Amino acid sequence: MNSVASNNGGHVLPAFKISPALKITGSLLSYIFHPIFLPLYAVWFIAYIHPSYLSGFSNGMRLRTVLITAQNAVFYPLFCVLLLKGVGFISSIFLRTQKDRIIPYMACGIFFFWTFTVFKEQALFPKILPSFMLGVFLASSAALLANIYFKISMHAIGVGGLVGLFIIIAGSNTMLMTWPVSVALLIAGLVCSARLLITDHTPRDIYTGLGAGLLAQFVAAFIIL
Repeated sequence: MNSVASNNGGHVLPAFKISPALKITGSLLSYIFHPIFLPLYAVWFIAYIHPSYLSGFSNGMRLRTVLITAQNAVFYPLFCVLLLKGVGFISSIFLRTQKDRIIPYMACGIFFFWTFTVFKEQALFPKILPSFMLGVFLASSAALLANIYFKISMHAIGVGGLVGLFIIIAGSNTMLMTWPVSVALLIAGLVCSARLLITDHTPRDIYTGLGAGLLAQFVAAFIIL
């Protein structure tokens, strides 16, 4: 361990030598499981892996369900961030500072709430879909508030929400969720470890993000399910 690396919120952080291979692995995990993509993965699981939620849907309707999520909860937020960078409202598309995150959090919250509304207002969709998207909206709202005080980890919020969703599905007894919950926990551990190693996030940023993601899904399930 080297000497002091940085001072984050008054807390001095020790510097560790990170091997290039570990940095590459951490960066790859951060991109693959970026929080903006996790709603798409979750809805894909509900549409194609879960045996009963969309059991009456044709393949075309399953694809439509995934595409609704891809358009409203992935493409529009990504386009918004690129647009904000293009007009100079943010300094980087990677949103490395708290200041850069303010407007994207607000914009993404609008898109997440719209996706929730689309699923909620169309009775053909199972309630797990609006419940999940409401949880995503609540988590993004919590992140916006937390961002005032510290740089909460968006990745931790995302994987926390994924774990929360799988726990809720496990509680419904509609599918044996041993392997999905285990995989979600493994992903959460790997992604959070990566964020600690290759960024300036503190353990508080990570643990708060995980808790926010989990709690948001539980609150949404209590409201909707």
